[in-house]
Amino acid sequence: MYSDEEFLALSGIQHFAFCRRQWALIHVERRWQENYLTASGQMMHQRAHDEEIRERRGTLLIVRGLFVRSSELGLSGVCDIVEFHQDERGVSLFGEDGAWMPVPIEYKRGKSKSGECDRLQVCAQAMCLEEMLGCDIASGFLFYKQTQSREPVAFTEELRDSVRKLSAEMHDLFRKGHVPRVRKGKACSACSLRDECLPSLQPRSATSYIDAALEAWK
Repeated sequence: MYSDEEFLALSGIQHFAFCRRQWALIHVERRWQENYLTASGQMMHQRAHDEEIRERRGTLLIVRGLFVRSSELGLSGVCDIVEFHQDERGVSLFGEDGAWMPVPIEYKRGKSKSGECDRLQVCAQAMCLEEMLGCDIASGFLFYKQTQSREPVAFTEELRDSVRKLSAEMHDLFRKGHVPRVRKGKACSACSLRDECLPSLQPRSATSYIDAALEAWK
């Protein structure tokens, strides 16, 4: 179990699975640059979170911007949307009658991808919800803005094991303050940190980055 001081951003698991160096630059060295892809994604998530906190549609309850956390994973963050379906196998909710089954839904700017990055993120959200609510969640969804479609995600034991493994690796790198070496690939062209990452083709610590900037200023 991780202490509150050790928690990392849940959304980072998607970065980490996509590129460990990108994750380290953002979450270890605190570097970040906007490009049209990240700006578009942030606007979409803000719209998802700006609606009413709780919305009822018959036997469906929609909660937006729900904060979740897991002491087992040491991750915390915000779910874009959690749908609660009235179901006798579900859990009780404050202020609501009956039992409700949670289904996390993560919004993405583009379209469905062949890799597991997005699926890992929504699975991590489900695992946080399970720990908080004391329930089992079989599946969730990814909503892709470009295609205006929902993609179901089954939370298999294999996917859950990947979440556990990646979260443990994230914590290990964070404790060490380690930034992995550059591994150039096709995805680099759309990365918001390309200018920070590629010029030297070598990882730099935050200290060396500041020292170099001060030297140039002199």
